[in-house]
Amino acid sequence: MNYDILLAFSVATFVLSLSPGPDNIFVLIQSISNGKKQGLAVVAGLMSGCLVHTTLLAFGVSAVIKNNPTIFTGIKVFGAAYLLYLAIMVYKGGDAIAIEGESKNKKSLGALYKQGFVMNVLNPKVIIFFLAFFPGFLFSDSLSTVLQFYTLGFLFILVSSVVFSGIAILSGQISKFLKTKKRTGFILKWVQIIVFIGIAIYLFFG
Repeated sequence: MNYDILLAFSVATFVLSLSPGPDNIFVLIQSISNGKKQGLAVVAGLMSGCLVHTTLLAFGVSAVIKNNPTIFTGIKVFGAAYLLYLAIMVYKGGDAIAIEGESKNKKSLGALYKQGFVMNVLNPKVIIFFLAFFPGFLFSDSLSTVLQFYTLGFLFILVSSVVFSGIAILSGQISKFLKTKKRTGFILKWVQIIVFIGIAIYLFFG
């Protein structure tokens, strides 16, 4: 077993987790809008989605999906449609988003976990990323490929969870400050709508 490869994988994952992308932007916005606990629920949902993608990769399903244009496009369409649905729900939810400490229109932990999970699972770019990223870090000649992919997957989830949780906690602190500002809820409502639509466009056309 080559531990240097695992260390390199961990460092690469850490850097990638810090790079702006749909997942950490989603964590950022939801944490600012709803608080750190809700942000951590989103992180849990996203990481559960990564476990699904790890399983698909380990057993070769990801490669089948990538090479089947119909299935791949279908996932893109469903993913983009789900995000547009979330944007519509935010739009119809009221004039302003309730931020931490308020109860009106506040999202439950379960709802945010589900959003994070579905958004990750229905993101075909994660399939492509795992297919491109993980095979280059296989670290053993004796262990099965399935076991190595699961090891890398759990390591990826661990490192990403630490980074994303940090984003959620820091952003949750920002929400306490924004709570004292007028029109914050109104602004955050439209920021969320724009983020959902932007990620939908990214998934479908990117």
